[in-house]
Amino acid sequence: MNIGLDMMGGDFSPLEAVKGLQLYLNEVANPATLWLVGDENQVRPLLKEYAIPETSVRVVHAAQVIEMNEHPTKALKEKQQSSIAIGFGLLAAGKMDAFISAGNTGAMLVGALYSLKPIEGVQRPTISTVIPKDNGKTGILLDVGLNADCKPENLNQFAILGSLYAKHILGIEKPRVGLLNIGEEEGKGNILAQGAYPLLKENEHIHFIGNIEGRDILLDKADVTVCEGFTGNVILKLAESLFDITRRHQTESEYFDRFDFEYYGGTPLLGVTKPVIIGHGISRSKSFLNMIRLAQKMLETDLLGKMKEHFHS
Repeated sequence: MNIGLDMMGGDFSPLEAVKGLQLYLNEVANPATLWLVGDENQVRPLLKEYAIPETSVRVVHAAQVIEMNEHPTKALKEKQQSSIAIGFGLLAAGKMDAFISAGNTGAMLVGALYSLKPIEGVQRPTISTVIPKDNGKTGILLDVGLNADCKPENLNQFAILGSLYAKHILGIEKPRVGLLNIGEEEGKGNILAQGAYPLLKENEHIHFIGNIEGRDILLDKADVTVCEGFTGNVILKLAESLFDITRRHQTESEYFDRFDFEYYGGTPLLGVTKPVIIGHGISRSKSFLNMIRLAQKMLETDLLGKMKEHFHS
């Protein structure tokens, strides 16, 4: 198992990436081989400082970095020796089985779509976020920003992708799928919601429970909540602000502590042929640890294989 890690992506890389790598190697009995893509002159001294065994990693030199403020498509075209471009090249060539970065989100999305292509049958890949429930359980919300405008068929596919993720990664045997809407009754909502409802209702591959409202998202009503990326991103940013507010006010809450993005690491791009995980730009060691954990779990459960099998059948 070979997992690629962009060592230059993120505000605190490569230091925090190396620290996360150290945490991973110290806690995992059978770790994957980590392919570290980045500037050797910066990466190798840190590997030595943090006593990372040479047998556990492979360093691939990347002379360039795509900065956070660069245009994704232009940067990938002009910086073919960047850590993100080289990483996707290795992923597409089969040298690596998964790729992780806390770098330029747009470049990660563009690189994944151009290098890997969507799973056959998937109209649009999607990104999700983990939702902490008030009773201690977790669910997922998708899409959270990749697809600002959607068709009903897209939401129907998001429900399938989300259900497979919830089952095999979150361990929920029969995930309940809810359609985010402005009312519980069938027939409520805008044209998108009204068009998606019958598709979800007739979908035999999911456990659809109907519409859920905004007040239900943090309650244990659905395990998978689907919406278009515009609404999903607003909810995601609102949740991030709730966590920030609790920290600023020094509010002690085990529940709101679970809103910390580092608790989950990063978000997977669902619907492409190999695991791609995108981290927050301010990721630190714990976040890198959890992104590597997630990549390994996606590979161990053959999540992408199960998604391919579903859409090919």
